[in-house]
Amino acid sequence: MLQNKTKYIKVSSHEAKIGEAKKVLLLYSGGLDTSVILKWIQDNYKAQVVTLTLDIGQQHDDLMVIKKKALKFGAVEAIVADAKDEFAQEFIAKGIKANASYQGDYHLSTPMGRAILAKKAVEYAEKTGADCIAHGCTGKGNDQVRIEGYILTLSHKTKIIAPVREWDMDRDEEIKYAQKHGIPVPARLDFPYSVDDNMWGMTWEGGEVEDPGEIPQVENFLTTYTLAKNAPDKEELVTISFSEGIPVALNGTKMKLSVLIQKLNKIAGLHGVGVVHLLEDRLVGLKTRGVYELPAGHVIISAHKDLEKYVSTRHLNQLKQEMDIKWAYFCYGALWFDPVMQAINAFNDKVNEKVTGEVTVKLFKGKATVVAIKSPYALDYVSFNNTEGYKFNTNSSAGFIEIYSLQMKLANQIKKKI
Repeated sequence: MLQNKTKYIKVSSHEAKIGEAKKVLLLYSGGLDTSVILKWIQDNYKAQVVTLTLDIGQQHDDLMVIKKKALKFGAVEAIVADAKDEFAQEFIAKGIKANASYQGDYHLSTPMGRAILAKKAVEYAEKTGADCIAHGCTGKGNDQVRIEGYILTLSHKTKIIAPVREWDMDRDEEIKYAQKHGIPVPARLDFPYSVDDNMWGMTWEGGEVEDPGEIPQVENFLTTYTLAKNAPDKEELVTISFSEGIPVALNGTKMKLSVLIQKLNKIAGLHGVGVVHLLEDRLVGLKTRGVYELPAGHVIISAHKDLEKYVSTRHLNQLKQEMDIKWAYFCYGALWFDPVMQAINAFNDKVNEKVTGEVTVKLFKGKATVVAIKSPYALDYVSFNNTEGYKFNTNSSAGFIEIYSLQMKLANQIKKKI
């Protein structure tokens, strides 16, 4: 066992101490951290370990391979739970109505994924008789706050182990630990990247990605879809049908949301759409830079945002934009189960009652451009041919201008007198 560089002292009542945990439910992705944790818990806590791998539509991972790996390295049980529909309908759907975007075009795939992961962890800990839940989050990241905060919210008795905080190994040391014990991991000393993967997005960190002064070598890790520079030279049009804010059909074919998202990932991914380089503010006060792949998420949010704008008044659009920013910060900020989110979600449900229609998006060389919108609830639009829709009375325009600009005119007249 590698020695800790600094002594980690457990001060919170929810942290399990050695000897307290008899059966541990480990949230297991099969990546570097959780692969090492599986053995580390057995060696250090002398506890049985059950692994939980949640199927939320991972775009790159092979979940059966991950399950076999967990059993091979000591798990007494390896659970792969299908939660794709629940994730899409109960979590992503709320994000779509909120035009989920944090500090740019990051559509919050990991924060929403962590919310359902914690929810399911509590459920499966109870089912398996586990008295403790373990995760692979670092002591400098957002996910430790999300997962532990949600577990504490949903279960008042479950203890938690966060080995990455305890052992204080850096990434290179973890890789060496895995090599020493014959544990296969996706990260290597020459491939230092890690990814969080679900149907709504893949978030890449590690290596030069985490240093804002370095240029991410995307060719090394963005291998699931096509890079924009290699995308087809011919554009492609996709049409998404919405009902009360939720996508219900793709190119005229009705399908459930989880299937639509996964199909659209492949279509938009072929054109290199949805790759985002983002410098963001973490909860713990540090800056972080990530490279995110969100093909379907980027197309759907772009389409939803324009359709919502088309059917809503200017005042409602302005308020909705402000509420969307709040929603994104609360979602990112580990407050998914706080009443404030429930209140905003209720507001979003009301706004989205009329967000019904079809949106056509052009995909080309990494860009998704909304090119056509139709809705039975659309508000009237400006046209040079005043033959349809609202009969706008242009005779009223001059009077409107005079009244509208009155205070601006008076203010400037007073300034001249002074």
